Amino acid sequence: MKTFKYPTQEKWAALAQRPTLPKNELNETVNNIMNDVKQNGDEALFRLTEEFDGAKLDNLQVSDQEIEEAINAVPDELKKAIELAKNNITKFHKSQQTEEAIIETSVGVKCWRKSIAIEKVGLYIPGGTAPLFSTILMLGIPAKIASCKEIILCTPPAKDGTINPAILYTANLIGINIVVKCGGAQAIAALCYGTKSIASVNKIFGPGNQYVTSAKEKAQNYGVAIDMPAGPSEVLVIADETCNPIFVAADLLSQAEHGADSQVILLGINEFTLAKIEEELNQQLEQLPRKEIAKKALLNSKTILLNSMNDCFDFSNLYAPEHLIIASENTNLYIDQIINAGSVFLGNYSCESAGDYASGTNHTLPTNGYARNYSGVSLDSFVKKVTFQELSKTGIQNIGNAIELMAEAEELMAHKNAVTVRLKALQND
Repeated sequence: MKTFKYPTQEKWAALAQRPTLPKNELNETVNNIMNDVKQNGDEALFRLTEEFDGAKLDNLQVSDQEIEEAINAVPDELKKAIELAKNNITKFHKSQQTEEAIIETSVGVKCWRKSIAIEKVGLYIPGGTAPLFSTILMLGIPAKIASCKEIILCTPPAKDGTINPAILYTANLIGINIVVKCGGAQAIAALCYGTKSIASVNKIFGPGNQYVTSAKEKAQNYGVAIDMPAGPSEVLVIADETCNPIFVAADLLSQAEHGADSQVILLGINEFTLAKIEEELNQQLEQLPRKEIAKKALLNSKTILLNSMNDCFDFSNLYAPEHLIIASENTNLYIDQIINAGSVFLGNYSCESAGDYASGTNHTLPTNGYARNYSGVSLDSFVKKVTFQELSKTGIQNIGNAIELMAEAEELMAHKNAVTVRLKALQND
C-alpha cells in the first residue's frame, strides 16, 4: 500500500480515485459481446463461454442430476453454516415488510401505496476465482420474500463445465430452480435480450467486475432495470489508537483478496498505529492462499495519515466506500459523521466478513462512489411501489375545482375537462 502523509484537501479527490480499465477499451469489448449475444443468442453464449471460461458446454442450464450431486458433495458442516446465514438474512429482510396505511388527504380522497413484486429477475453470481454462493443468499432470499414469479441465476462454469457445488446447493436451498452456466458480460446480455435457453428479465442484480458492471449499465438502455452500478469490491477503514492492528490488517486483506481490481483504503491520525497495521498486513499477506491477487490489489491501495478524525470522516464521505469499518472502541462518537457508505461496521469486533456472510444485512452494495446516491440491495429492490387513489363523489367535489384551475393554468384543457364532466354529472344528479 502506498502511504500519504497529511495530504491537503485539494489532493483528496485524486486520492479517492478508483483503479479503472481504459473506458474506450472497456466499452468496445462490452458492446461487441452484447451485440454478439443479441444477434446470435445461445450460439454466442456457448462460444463466449469457451473463449472466456475455457468451458466447452453441451447445455447451458444445470440439470437436476447436477443439483443432486452438488447437494451430496457439500459437507454437512458447511450446510449448517449456510443455514445459519440463511436464517439471519431472512429475519433481517422480512423485517422490511411493511403495511402502508390508507391516507385520506381530503374528505372523500383516499391514497395509499402497495408493494408489488417485480415479476422476472436475473441474479448474477460471480464464479471464477471465488464462487460467491453467499451472494445467492443475499439476492435470492429477498427475491423469494418479495414473491418474484421467475428467478434466473447465471454464474460462470469452471473449465470442466461444472458449477461449484456450494452454489448449486445454496440455490436449491432457497428454491431457485433455473441455474444457467454463463458468466461475464455475455450473461448480462442474455438476461437483457433473452435467448432460447435464457428468458429476458425485468431487472438484473448482482456484483461483478468492470465488464459485468458496464454490461448492466448498457442493459438499462433496453428497458431492463439494475440494482446498482456495483463493480469491484472496496473497503475503507478508519482506525484510531484504540483499534486492534491485527484485526484491521485482516479486514484490509479480506477485501484485497477479492480481486486484483479491488481497493482498500486505511485512514488514521496516529502514525505509529498505521505503521503497526501495515506491519501486521505484510505478515498476514504471506499466509494467504490468494496472496498474489491481494498483492495486485494492494498496489492500487492507500494508507493516508490525516490531521484529525473529522478529516478522516470528511475523506470517507468523499470516497463513499462500499464498506466502511470504524476500528475503534469509541464508535458512538463518530456515527453521526457518516454520510456516504454502503454498509458500516462499528467497533473492533464488527468485521466486514460478518456482513458478507451471516450477520443478516445485505452484501450487495454500491461501489465506485455510488454510495453517495444508491442504497444497497434490500427487500424494496425486488418490488415496485404502486400508488393507488380512490375518489368518492364528495372527494371529486372537494378537490375538483383546484384541479380545474391548475390544469387551465398549464393550458391542458383535456385534463380540466376530465374533472368538469364529473362535476357536471354530479350537479345534474
